[in-house]
Amino acid sequence: MAFYDHVDELRTRLTRAVTVFFCGFLLAFFTFVEPILTFLRAPLFAVLPPERQHLYFTSLFENFLTHLKVGAYAALFFLAPYFFYELWGFIAPGLHKREQKMVVPFITAATVFFLLGAAFAYFILFPVGFHYFVTYGAPSDIPMLTIDSYYGTCLKLLLLFGLAFELPVLIILLGFLGLVDAPTLRKHRRMSIIGITVIAALFAPPDAVSMLILGIPLVLMYEGAIWVVHWLGMRRKEAALKA
Repeated sequence: MAFYDHVDELRTRLTRAVTVFFCGFLLAFFTFVEPILTFLRAPLFAVLPPERQHLYFTSLFENFLTHLKVGAYAALFFLAPYFFYELWGFIAPGLHKREQKMVVPFITAATVFFLLGAAFAYFILFPVGFHYFVTYGAPSDIPMLTIDSYYGTCLKLLLLFGLAFELPVLIILLGFLGLVDAPTLRKHRRMSIIGITVIAALFAPPDAVSMLILGIPLVLMYEGAIWVVHWLGMRRKEAALKA
């Protein structure tokens, strides 16, 4: 494909993705927002006494705008497989026919790890982090969290952890395409761990425990990705010998 053909292809896929996202947003906003809000505030209310289980809004439009934000994030999460499909569809013309057949494994793996990252944040990070920050300070310090700040923080963490857990999918995809190999990944292990530490510092809440909660799984997934890339390299060598 020529350069402008790629631009047209990108514009077409972006237009479809935005259209699908908008439809998903409308469905989520009018159907799922309230259950999602209840789901998101559960980890916070679990560490607050009953008389303090409240969220506040400080401006007239804050509550409504937060509902819009939740609907948009819900559309991103629920429609993740479609967005990964469009991404693969844009990449596929530059691949060999054998590589193009990986569309289903790629979409499945990308979606599963994206949701695993969000689930990891909700079920592991949130209980630990919320308890730490809510109880931090003197007993006289009373948390008065606003709707926008709390739900905004939850949604950003869910999205960021979902994206962070795409690391092994990206590495394995590059290994499958022959762009990286296991020896190279092992050689740059130290730099990769430093990069993962930086990611953990940026994504996780600013405390050591939260950084470890994110950093350790990413390091383990990096090591697991090395073994998968090694296995793919062995299969590639066996296929070349047979040919």
